[in-house]
Amino acid sequence: MGGATVKDLQSTLERFSSGDRRALARIITLVENRAPEVPHLMRAVYPKCGHARIFGITGPPGAGKSTLTDKIIGRLREQGRRVGVVAVDPSSPFSGGAILGDRVRMQGHFLDEGVFIRSLSTRGRHGGLARATREVVRLLDALGFDDVLVETVGVGQTELDVMRLAQTTVVVLVPEAGDTIQVMKAGLLEIADVFIVNKADRDGARRLKNELEVMLQLRSEGSWQVPVLLTQGTDGTGVPEVIDALEAHQRARAAQAPPDASEARIQEWYEILRDELSLRLDRAVDGKTLGATADRLRRGETDPYSAALETLSDPVALAAALGGDEEGSR
Repeated sequence: MGGATVKDLQSTLERFSSGDRRALARIITLVENRAPEVPHLMRAVYPKCGHARIFGITGPPGAGKSTLTDKIIGRLREQGRRVGVVAVDPSSPFSGGAILGDRVRMQGHFLDEGVFIRSLSTRGRHGGLARATREVVRLLDALGFDDVLVETVGVGQTELDVMRLAQTTVVVLVPEAGDTIQVMKAGLLEIADVFIVNKADRDGARRLKNELEVMLQLRSEGSWQVPVLLTQGTDGTGVPEVIDALEAHQRARAAQAPPDASEARIQEWYEILRDELSLRLDRAVDGKTLGATADRLRRGETDPYSAALETLSDPVALAAALGGDEEGSR
């Protein structure tokens, strides 16, 4: 729908607002492709957001996050809740698209009208999340899903994007992760609202649980005591306790003084601005607006550092290069 008319956009938004899943899927595709229409669409959707519970499910690759997420979906559906799932998958090294392992493991919910599952590709982005994740979560929230589950590729000490997006962050580990914990523990302690030791039938599960509980005791006291739960995602053992913990954290969160919404909006503004500037700069370099500088670089007439400083020192030219992408969507 690149270069869509106002009429096209309005029609898509109207169908989206009425609960049309095809319109939802179409907007998500635009978001993934970073189409010029996206800011206009998200601006219209944003006022409808803020009602869904957002759960982040993260942890190292191979921890069984997808299987566990599948069981959590089932329990939430038993409660009558509508569930949206954003499964962030590794990128294909050839096409850049998502490797759809997560959707295969959740295929039992595909025909359920109360569940919507979308895989997103990281496309090389660090932090465990795809660039489009924030917008897709907003779309699912605006469409009326009660709960949105965001499953990340994996997390490390510096890969904490999910903490800023989710209201409740679940960190999933396996008994073999003992050595990994020593490397990751600062980041893990920072982001986890609930710890899960999955594949608890394996040797070392209770030892890892005890280690985590000791680590948490050394952390400064807070209003929420982070639980450490044992689960087996393959048969659902321990999943009811996980649901109880998620709901308990949501209640504890609601009982606290409300967070400063203005700061959250400022952070989101910064992230959107950074992404949009990066996108427009990519287009400017690929297109004609900064082509002269690129040509000089190709001919060896300047070096990359000098070229970058020259571009930044000419705000009029830079503004012209970065501006105007949204004209077709207005």
